[in-house]
Amino acid sequence: MSGPNGDPDISADDGIIEDEDEFSEEEFAAIDSMLDQISSCLDDIEEKNDSLNGKLHELLESNRQARRDFRERLNEEEQSRPHPPEEEDPARDTQTPH
Repeated sequence: MSGPNGDPDISADDGIIEDEDEFSEEEFAAIDSMLDQISSCLDDIEEKNDSLNGKLHELLESNRQARRDFRERLNEEEQSRPHPPEEEDPARDTQTPH
């Protein structure tokens, strides 16, 4: 029979402590302390992730606004720029000199 991790030589019952009293109060306290530290680290990571996510959204919106402003400025410059009069193309001249 294979073990809990698929190891063929290890029985699923090997190494399992059936009696909870075999752990001392100090061991439970140490495990509890480690779990509290892990939880605190995960909370910090989640907070940083939320902060980064918020900053990313602000950056994206700022970028969108900058592109809108740039397009508006280009359109305004294009509209205010005098357009040169269209020159007649000599190849399109239908009259030929005699």
